[in-house]
Amino acid sequence: MDFTQWDLLYKQIIKDMGFDQAGDERATHLLSQLLYKHKHTTDPAVLSKLIRGNRVLVCGNAPALATELNKSDTTDYDVIIAADGATEVLLQQNIQPTIIVTDLDADNIEAEIEASKQGTIILAHAHGDNIEAITSIVPKLENVIGTTQTKPLYNVYNFAGFTDGDRCVFLAAHFNSATITLIGFDFEDSSVNEIKKKKLKWAKKLLLILKKSTDITYK
Repeated sequence: MDFTQWDLLYKQIIKDMGFDQAGDERATHLLSQLLYKHKHTTDPAVLSKLIRGNRVLVCGNAPALATELNKSDTTDYDVIIAADGATEVLLQQNIQPTIIVTDLDADNIEAEIEASKQGTIILAHAHGDNIEAITSIVPKLENVIGTTQTKPLYNVYNFAGFTDGDRCVFLAAHFNSATITLIGFDFEDSSVNEIKKKKLKWAKKLLLILKKSTDITYK
């Protein structure tokens, strides 16, 4: 999905959610400034080399992820992409994610920091609600690439997507993976708050749009 297509959806999302584009833009500029000074950034070309033509497993952070991992053979996949808090579950099962897509609000953010030091690529996402996290966490990350949901900058990219989970899928599609398999996704999770439920509805809608042009399988 190119930026023009995505931007139309983004405008609908922030209007529906009551979010502020100016806040997203401020966060994006802050992230760009931090990455300019950062010694451990990664070129997005690495993502292309990892993903293009390969089998991708995307791990969402639904409560059932651990159970679904136990029923899956992760060695069937070339690339494992974790959505934020899914990282901790993967590491508990001795599975090192290839890529983590995160807006830096996981309960155990230290797991993501440690994974980055072990070679996992971190896509750190900027939006108006995580400016404090960007400031405190991004300098601790290695192998980091910046992303945004608004207009990209020279060192902060927009691969489309809104929540951590659906951004993982858009990332795989952007770099033309051979297949995309999803586990740990629950768009009807009743345990989350109302804002999160609304976000999950958008994630589901976005993936249905993407599925029209991309092979996506739910395990």
